[in-house]
Amino acid sequence: MSEAAKPNRPQFRNIHITELSSYRLPLAGLVSFLHRVSGLLMFLLLPFILFMLDKSLVSESSFEYFKGFTSGWFVKLVILALSWAYLHHFCAGIRHLVMDNHIGLTKESARKSAASVLIISVPLALVVALKLFGAF
Repeated sequence: MSEAAKPNRPQFRNIHITELSSYRLPLAGLVSFLHRVSGLLMFLLLPFILFMLDKSLVSESSFEYFKGFTSGWFVKLVILALSWAYLHHFCAGIRHLVMDNHIGLTKESARKSAASVLIISVPLALVVALKLFGAF
């Protein structure tokens, strides 16, 4: 085929790292990205959490030590990040399981289910934050 006879096709190219800040993901894409980030966060911090659990169960004095350790504001922020990761990953996982059963695959229903993941997981994480920082 000659160059003149070739039909004009849309060009799809990869996004360069410098273009990430200007690229706008749809809500479903954002929730999917956050699902991956939350899973990675939980996976990477799991050895640390298990180590702390193991050491806190050794004796009463080690439990008191870790109880004091977790009263710092930075550690509470890490605990809050892990809580958010778990809550978001759980809600988004349910969304993906429903979509695996071929329910809600249209663009509009995927946007609504993505919004519902954020509507459920963010307030739950806010309740955890209020409890962690002593609001009730």
